[in-house]
Amino acid sequence: MKPLQPKASSDQNINSANKSSKSRKRKSSNNYQSIKPIPDSQVESKEKTDEKNDGLLRGNNLNQTKETSNGLIDGQSFQDFDDEDPIPEISLSDQEENGNFVGSDNQVQEEEEEEEEDDDDESEYPSDDVDDAELGSLLDDSTDDDDSPQELDTLIARSSSKPIEVDSKIASDPTFIPKKDTGFMSRARSKPSAFVQGVKINVWDDIEPGYGSESSTEEVSNRIGNIPAHFYDDMPHIGYDINGQKILRPAKGDELDKFLAGIEDPSSWTSVQDKLLQKDVKLTDEELEIIHKLAKAENPDAEFDPYEPTVEFFTGKDKQMNMPLSGKPEPKRRFIPSKWEHKKVMKIVRAIRQGRIVPNKPKVEKPQFYGIWSSEDQPRAMGPMYMPAPKLKLPSHIESYNPPAEYLFDEDERKAWEQADPSDRKIDFIPAKHPSLRLVPAYSDFVQQRFDRCLDLYLAPRMLRRRPKLDISDPSELLPKLPSPKDLRPFPSVCAIKYIHENGTRIRTLSIDPSGMWVATGSDDGQVRVWECKVGRCAFKWNLGINDSKPVYSLEWCPDPRKCLLSAVVSGTIYLLCPLGVISPALAEDTINAVHMGFTTATDGPTVSAAKWARAAQADRDRGVLVEVAVPGVPKQVTWHKRGDYFASVAPDAGSQSVLIHQLSRHQTQSPFRKSKGTIQKVAFHPIKPYLFVATQQYIRLYDLMAQTLIKTLQPGVRWISSLDVHPMGDNVIVGSYDKRLVWHDMDLSERPFKTLRYHEKAIRSVAFSTKFPLFFSASDDGTIQIFHSTVYSDLMMNPLIVPLKVLKGHVVTNSLGVLEAKWHPTEPWVVSVGADGVGRLWCA
Repeated sequence: MKPLQPKASSDQNINSANKSSKSRKRKSSNNYQSIKPIPDSQVESKEKTDEKNDGLLRGNNLNQTKETSNGLIDGQSFQDFDDEDPIPEISLSDQEENGNFVGSDNQVQEEEEEEEEDDDDESEYPSDDVDDAELGSLLDDSTDDDDSPQELDTLIARSSSKPIEVDSKIASDPTFIPKKDTGFMSRARSKPSAFVQGVKINVWDDIEPGYGSESSTEEVSNRIGNIPAHFYDDMPHIGYDINGQKILRPAKGDELDKFLAGIEDPSSWTSVQDKLLQKDVKLTDEELEIIHKLAKAENPDAEFDPYEPTVEFFTGKDKQMNMPLSGKPEPKRRFIPSKWEHKKVMKIVRAIRQGRIVPNKPKVEKPQFYGIWSSEDQPRAMGPMYMPAPKLKLPSHIESYNPPAEYLFDEDERKAWEQADPSDRKIDFIPAKHPSLRLVPAYSDFVQQRFDRCLDLYLAPRMLRRRPKLDISDPSELLPKLPSPKDLRPFPSVCAIKYIHENGTRIRTLSIDPSGMWVATGSDDGQVRVWECKVGRCAFKWNLGINDSKPVYSLEWCPDPRKCLLSAVVSGTIYLLCPLGVISPALAEDTINAVHMGFTTATDGPTVSAAKWARAAQADRDRGVLVEVAVPGVPKQVTWHKRGDYFASVAPDAGSQSVLIHQLSRHQTQSPFRKSKGTIQKVAFHPIKPYLFVATQQYIRLYDLMAQTLIKTLQPGVRWISSLDVHPMGDNVIVGSYDKRLVWHDMDLSERPFKTLRYHEKAIRSVAFSTKFPLFFSASDDGTIQIFHSTVYSDLMMNPLIVPLKVLKGHVVTNSLGVLEAKWHPTEPWVVSVGADGVGRLWCA
């Protein structure tokens, strides 16, 4: 290989080139951080240079370069570098046809001028890339000095070295585009750069905005916006484009065309109509798949996994976020002993000392298999708070799907069951017969019964009574020692006489005169009838409700045997009657004089009476109606004091004047109460003391009429009091109620009942003590009268003896009403009763 023949000024040129390159490096290093975008004019000028450099970098120009270099590098040296990385070729712009370098002064001056012009442009790019680009110009100024091969080796080594990481990033980042490499964006990004050699960086192709891109450039031709499309129905166009030109309405076929299109084109169902452009748009396969998945209620994303495990980002060790609430400082109580924990520990220590807690108690091994014949499977006792629920009543034969014939209702029983109140029915269903169990229909009241059962379990209080076990050998020992009813005779047991009223009218009340000869009855037709007790003959009759048929609510004979006087209560009026035609003239005269004495008696001063006393008309006086007393409200009861001069009336709707006390000798009426505490139902005089019993719906109050004070309040514990009576000795009271209870009060014991009896099936209407015999009864709407023996001892340490004796049956229940009232005979152990069936009965022993 021939050595290079440099010019005379080659050393100077090389030195000047080295200086210029060093100055360029300093400029480029200073301007590296202030890289600016490349103007379009510079990019176009650099594209030609890049094409030239790219041509020199290709491997097919290596041989040509070696031949034109005029022996600069021998072929063997290039052959050795073929296995290595490709070396950037040197651009020999000044090569002549014969392959030798031409280094004249003019050319050097021109190159220096060009270099000076390019200083400003090259200062904007990295210094390493600029040095590589100037490699050709530096080689032009090289000489054949001894240092030339050494410098050439240095250039080759520097050009063949791999780029550093910073250079790779600069070359791969589109922001740092070299000024000369104007074709960078037009080439593939994986292509090796002209300035960097090394590992290829995978750069994706440029994103072309399309339909599925976020930067889609697809535009809608119709620019009418949100204007309704029906505004253009009468126009040949459907809107305007971006240039303001009309968009003509596309051709639209009729229904026949749609039908033919659906038959001929199998894919016509995949298109939808664009209302804005008024043409059919065909859906893609991806859109159809999304529609199918949405129709099946599936997720449109095929890669979505609804069952993938949850990633707990803030749960686990060292994952909790330190927040103001959770990251607060530890309180002081965390560092001092707890008083409550000390108490709990001491409680456990005491339990261990007392033996209630056994630490390290040996475990009892349970058998692996269950022994069916063993006795160790007894249920364990529940805790102290456990209380078993009351069991349901077991079904009887009447609840069978095929009950016997005697349990089935006939027409009368069915009608009576339907008319009865639900609380008065024995059973809450009608028995029915079915041929087989599978034909039994659904029970309509099943849900209601279950609901009532749940209410009972939830709301009804329960109490578990722990009674000691009794060593009972004979069950008869549990029964009370009561005398036999045969030893307690006489008491009423049979019906001897009937007092039959006309037309079967309802009889509300009755009364027996003190002699026991006459029985007076009052009915709903407003008539008062006087019957001969032992014969059953109607001896006298008054019609007190002639015009409006007012019912007679109450009757009571005067207890004074010197007067034959009967008080009758009709709506708003109390009548004093005397049967003049059936009594002796002397008794009749004494009765009339005692009644009319009040009209002639002078009072001490002006008095205000709560009632108005008046003589009856002469015609009424001839019939035995002596005096009429007008009272406020509708009186429902009248009762006499034992001396026969005072009688009381009760009108529940009269307010503060519900209770009035009338004096026969002076014809005066007074109201003992300024206001009433509740609705007053009944009153009764104490047989010995000047006391008055006043019964409201739920309480009985005892008042002292002389001291005008309240003495005692009895609490029967019933819902609605219907009647009451006082024992002849005055220390015991019996009370009847509409909730089927008979209550016995011993006033010396307590305000609570001494005994409560529930033997009737319906409401109790009347109760009474016998004034001569140790007997009392209770009459009810179930049509029965129950007779009891009652012995009251003078010894306060002995409780009264109550023995049930007889149940008298005979009255017919009419419209759910049975026996309305009954009274004892004053001298015999007889009972006279009246009822809603219109018949009065005398029950004898």
